Amino acid sequence: MAPAAHPGSRIVVVDDEQANLDLIDRVLVRQGYRHVVSTTDPRWMLDHLDDLAPDLIVLDLHMPDLDGFEVLRRLAIAVPGTDFVPQLVVTADSTAGTRQAALALGAHDFLNKPIDVIETALRVANLLATRMLHVRLQEHNQRLEEQVQARTQQLQLAHTGLVQRLALVGEYRDDVTSEHAVRVGVAAHRLARDLGLPPREARLLGEAAPLHDIGKVGIPDAVLLKPGPLTPAEFDTMKGHAAAGAHILAGGESELLRLAEQVALTHHERWDGTGYPRGLIGDAIPLAGRLVAVVDVFDALTSRRPYKAAWTPERAASHMLAHRARHFDPELLDVFLAGVDGADQSAEATPPGVSGVASGSATVNTEPAPGRLSTSR
Repeated sequence: MAPAAHPGSRIVVVDDEQANLDLIDRVLVRQGYRHVVSTTDPRWMLDHLDDLAPDLIVLDLHMPDLDGFEVLRRLAIAVPGTDFVPQLVVTADSTAGTRQAALALGAHDFLNKPIDVIETALRVANLLATRMLHVRLQEHNQRLEEQVQARTQQLQLAHTGLVQRLALVGEYRDDVTSEHAVRVGVAAHRLARDLGLPPREARLLGEAAPLHDIGKVGIPDAVLLKPGPLTPAEFDTMKGHAAAGAHILAGGESELLRLAEQVALTHHERWDGTGYPRGLIGDAIPLAGRLVAVVDVFDALTSRRPYKAAWTPERAASHMLAHRARHFDPELLDVFLAGVDGADQSAEATPPGVSGVASGSATVNTEPAPGRLSTSR
């Protein structure tokens, strides 16, 4: 007979009679199989299955204590559903009921006792050929999966890069350094992690947050860059950037763009319902919008803009605390400020004579001083 086509295959033989083991072992070794392990104890085989990593199991059906049927049951549990480890049953019982029971438990082929040397070699070779095809198919699928993942990662990187540049468009006109969007993204990601969101959700929030003000591209310079308070008509124009941003991002097929649309639309909603554009209250505001509202206002307060000087982190934190559970989700604000270096966590009233702090995208004070209008940028 021709030598083994897969001599490196790992074969485990289980039979309670040593004479049968010796015979099968000799047949396999003469065929050229180099890795044959024999045992009279099926429990030992099951206990060491991971280490043995068999390509084929030759199994006696009628054994004391733990018979072949029970071994087949346990193998069905131990071998992953995605794997294929053929099981060749050796038995002197050739009745239809026995074969059907063994097949139902996962047996793949049969040898009748006393075994025929040539038949044994052929059945072993056929089962190993099937096993090797399965292994090669798994390896091929793994390579394809790796290629798909690599390509997907490339596309995601390219997509993220475009999104980041799109975010800068919204900030370029009124952010001196054009870094506000980037900082909001970093802070949103950090706050999401501090809240215990799953890593993937935190990452998506960090990537979507920089697009919160993309709607600013439609705001006239006379309004967007005005150094003083806005008139009621100008304020209405400014408020339009939330809906405009959502409109720009609407219809996106990616999860990132859908989340960014939600952020753009809701990051000016306020916990007490006085925000815009929909006047949502409390938990009715999506988490993404509530979260970005916190980090956006803090960064806007601590950044210099054409219409305002930068505040210190301590002053910004104190001012935001004064609007806890009014402008901001109290839980999110507490978690955020706990991670702000230098924040004294004490509420501060708006400084005398200041009717509202025009921030990069939001104003936290809504009470206008006499003769002035609180603005929201």
